[in-house]
Amino acid sequence: MRGLALSTLALVSLALPGCIVRTAADVVTAPVKIASKTVDLATTSQSEADEKRGRELRKREERLGKLERAYDKQMKECADGNRRSCDQARETHRQIQVLLPSIPVEPEED
Repeated sequence: MRGLALSTLALVSLALPGCIVRTAADVVTAPVKIASKTVDLATTSQSEADEKRGRELRKREERLGKLERAYDKQMKECADGNRRSCDQARETHRQIQVLLPSIPVEPEED
């Protein structure tokens, strides 16, 4: 029985340094892993930046479409003699002119 306890103790003592080394390695590499994860989270890939620009462009195009539809409606009402619609059409036209430079022009197809 005593021999079994000594052999078990010997096996445990041999395995223990491996645990300590592995734990020490984890402690040493942890700051590097954390730093690289932080850099990954902080940087934006080119594809992510392209997707963001695409979303922003689509939002501006949607806004332009709404403004153009409102402008057309206001101009029709203005032509029918509605002075308030004429004022609204001028303001809508101004908003369109501000928005247009931020939307790229599509090349014409031949």
